Amino acid sequence: MIDALRRMFEGRSPSSPAASPEEREHDLRLATAALLFEVVRADGQVDDDEVVVMRAAIRGTFDLPADEIDEVVRHAQDASLRAISLYEFTQVVDAAFSADEKKRIVELLWLVAFADSRKDPLEEYMIRKVAGLLHVAHPDFIDAKQRARSSAGR
Repeated sequence: MIDALRRMFEGRSPSSPAASPEEREHDLRLATAALLFEVVRADGQVDDDEVVVMRAAIRGTFDLPADEIDEVVRHAQDASLRAISLYEFTQVVDAAFSADEKKRIVELLWLVAFADSRKDPLEEYMIRKVAGLLHVAHPDFIDAKQRARSSAGR
């Protein structure tokens, strides 16, 4: 997070071409994980089931070993708690992922929301907001929700 802010003040965005591929990949992992954590904490409580699903989503999206997932989750939680807005995360994800990949991210957000067997209105609001910032079309948003609901066994 601090590195991203420093790069911003140096005139380079987290996903700018001047960043190395490793920096861009790190920023993408952090931004994606932070968005997932935003849904975890949207209802005012951090549920263990939601954290488990969040970790699985990170592992599945980035194919990371457990120790790296721990580090990404730790940094994402910290970044999420310190963030001023979602834009600092969504701009990285929006620039790096294709439309299908962004739809998949929205589906993962829904999976996190459904992990505790209830969908809180604040979680839905957060996912709608993120989907809008990622330029995910409404029909794709609804499809992602339905797919996640089916996957969650609801």
